[in-house]
Amino acid sequence: MKFDSKTNRYASGRNTVYAKGGMCCSVSPLGSGIGAEILRKGGNAMDAAIAMAAAMPLLEPTGNSLGSDCFVIAWMDGKLYGLDGSGVSPKGLSRETVLEKGFQEVPKDGWLPVMVPGAPKAWAVLRQRFGTMSMQELMAPAIRYAEEGFPFPVTGLKELERDTAHFQDLAEKEPELFGPWLAYFTRQGRAFGPGEVFRNPDMAKTLRTLAETDCEAFYSGEVMRAIVDHSRKTGGYFCEEDFTGYNVRWADPVSTEYHGYTVHEMPPNGHGITALMALNILKNLPMDEERETTRNYHHMIEAVKLAFADTKKYVADPRFMKTKTEDLLSEEYARRRRLLIGERAIEPEAGNPCCGGTVYFSTADREGNMVSFIQSHYDRGSGIAVPGTGITLQNRGAGFSMDPDSDNVLEGGKKCYHTIIPGFLTKDGKPVGPFGVMGGFMQPQGHVQVVLNAVDFHMNPQECLDAPRFQWVGGRKVQLERTVPAEIAEDLQRMGHEIEIVPDELDMGRGQIIWNLDGVYAGGTEPRADGTIAVI
Repeated sequence: MKFDSKTNRYASGRNTVYAKGGMCCSVSPLGSGIGAEILRKGGNAMDAAIAMAAAMPLLEPTGNSLGSDCFVIAWMDGKLYGLDGSGVSPKGLSRETVLEKGFQEVPKDGWLPVMVPGAPKAWAVLRQRFGTMSMQELMAPAIRYAEEGFPFPVTGLKELERDTAHFQDLAEKEPELFGPWLAYFTRQGRAFGPGEVFRNPDMAKTLRTLAETDCEAFYSGEVMRAIVDHSRKTGGYFCEEDFTGYNVRWADPVSTEYHGYTVHEMPPNGHGITALMALNILKNLPMDEERETTRNYHHMIEAVKLAFADTKKYVADPRFMKTKTEDLLSEEYARRRRLLIGERAIEPEAGNPCCGGTVYFSTADREGNMVSFIQSHYDRGSGIAVPGTGITLQNRGAGFSMDPDSDNVLEGGKKCYHTIIPGFLTKDGKPVGPFGVMGGFMQPQGHVQVVLNAVDFHMNPQECLDAPRFQWVGGRKVQLERTVPAEIAEDLQRMGHEIEIVPDELDMGRGQIIWNLDGVYAGGTEPRADGTIAVI
């Protein structure tokens, strides 16, 4: 990995951070500090990641919750592992149920999009396989902050204010369903302000129960019963068997070679394959040496559009996918898709590949173990909070299709198309490190931009995250940050792209990077949020 950490071509105010003993990166200053605290106590990178994962629902409640899903790619003891901690839909839910409720697609609010959360089970399975500390030790920092309280960072306050306005409107119509969320995350209906201390004693109580049972209480004990009881009382679809029958899935990451490096993503049902497909298209397209050119932006946008057109059609629960992952990643299919890219913006359509609200954080320890961890409840969550538990529930089911012919059509007991993706980079079989950019459908687009920034444009980790971003949002519509040069925006408009300059960077993704430079770690953190790197 070649880069210069003494220069930064973008206005940031942040430098690449170096460390030898260990590194933890997240959008939460307290979250990164928790990871470093665990490393100082002798824990490894996985211990630190689990402790951070247990705390982030408290510290960053707009992006995840105790009712979240997660995906993990980890380099542990000289080998790369992948864990799918995504949930499944309730057995009693179906496409017909959604239609009977008067919806043509799965909504984002209420019980219809809620699935069995996978994150707590994933924490336990990861700890049992790779951890060196007890769950009680790992959850102690989260419990401490839940009881003693903490002030939200600035970005968290902005997002909480936005979510509060949304759920206040819903609570006026359905107070029993959405009122508990307001009780947890507002001061008697008013959004928290700067410096005000937030506490969640109910979450502390639940975390103690999870710590004592190694998270089993979430799937077969008192926590599960509280969720199911609340579901039955308020019109949900859960039964006990939805939880007792749930388990996470070990899955080998899928990968592609890109200009001398191997880029790893989790396989479907996640859409990390979108980033790999876009990179396959890009690696044989001409790119200018300097990043900020019209041709570079045009090629990146068009590759992302073509990859998304395919994954939105073909990615689903792997048990139901008719299209093979290896066909989507084949060089021949990338060649055929590459031929569609010309001098004008195109309307993306899926091809035929057959040959026949999120938080991301990363950790690294003294022994060279590194973890790429992403956890989310999707968008702002379902708005359903379980009284007495501190648990809010994800709304991942909004990722299902209502098309009866789709591989991703809603059925009971099924995984949906999933947007959260951790990334990992290796070279010649050796780990370079974890990276990720969270933010819904921005995520694979952020991964593509980070990989090109690092590999093609030789940016240091902080530059990779500081660089201006684009986001394709459908059709020919592309959002650009204000820092994209004006002449590039004008050129893209003339080429047929429908350009929007976004005034708010909250939806343009938030990332973290840790690169291993022969035993010394180099890290970058997100400038669009309260990104923090803690080291030992």
